[in-house]
Amino acid sequence: MVQLKLVSIGRRILLATLCLVTLAAPAIFGLAYAPQAWVQSPQTASTTPAGTAATPAVSFDVVSIKPERSSGSNHINIHVSFDTDSFIATGVTAKYLIELAYDVRDFQISGGPAWADSEKYAVNAKIDEETLGALKKLAPDQGSVQRRLMLQSLLTERFKLKVSHSSKDLPTYALLVSKDGPKIKLSADPTGRGGFSSNKRGEVIVKGAFMNSFADWLSRELRRKVVDKTGLEGKYDFTLHWTPERLTAMPVSAADSNPGAATPPSDSGPSIFTALQEQLGLKLESQKGPVETLIIDSIDKPSEN
Repeated sequence: MVQLKLVSIGRRILLATLCLVTLAAPAIFGLAYAPQAWVQSPQTASTTPAGTAATPAVSFDVVSIKPERSSGSNHINIHVSFDTDSFIATGVTAKYLIELAYDVRDFQISGGPAWADSEKYAVNAKIDEETLGALKKLAPDQGSVQRRLMLQSLLTERFKLKVSHSSKDLPTYALLVSKDGPKIKLSADPTGRGGFSSNKRGEVIVKGAFMNSFADWLSRELRRKVVDKTGLEGKYDFTLHWTPERLTAMPVSAADSNPGAATPPSDSGPSIFTALQEQLGLKLESQKGPVETLIIDSIDKPSEN
């Protein structure tokens, strides 16, 4: 089972999904879980929209990229840290870096050679003092965007990455309030840093989260775009318990017909769809809508240094 650890950033600026991460490889980013550590939850996603060609304003000063190979049955653990003055990653694939740089999920990326999703790398990139000083003057959301642009620049320079953007009509979920109303409470500390703490057992503890951030978190769990249509404003605190195994076993066709009732019976606990309704007073409704996608037009293996 995949495990994902998001470590509290304190003074560090959140790079949307680009934060201190540890997960057991091989890993599927959309199915990772974050155990007992907090990451700030922004009110709105500070993303570079797919379909918008971004020209990086700054780049890393020194970049080291080395291939990593596991021995025998030993898996390479993934660790990603975007600290104040550096970006450090181990056990990451080129595709994983693309997800972080463009703030997309694996199901939104197509194209590219097989090695881009299998070969692991260790990356160590440093930010020079002048650039660091400029970043410190930016608002957190602006700093997050600039850091993603720097990672995009790294991919362009070292992996020779070329991408194109498109929008496709794909199955999505709408996050809605159930007919009996929400069962969640506004955060006791609406001005503090919020975040998500989850684990592979099927538990997520949410503190100070906006509903659009929760919808984004659900997108990763379900590997399908989830759009917040609850109309709920403000930050919320709540805990959700479900059974991950039931989610992975559920047929897509069944989920499309009735997400809340489609999962096969089990004594181990509710599916995430049922848990949302019973515990939070929320529900997922299957819909179809435009989803921004990223196409890998070309990419090369980086030279080792």
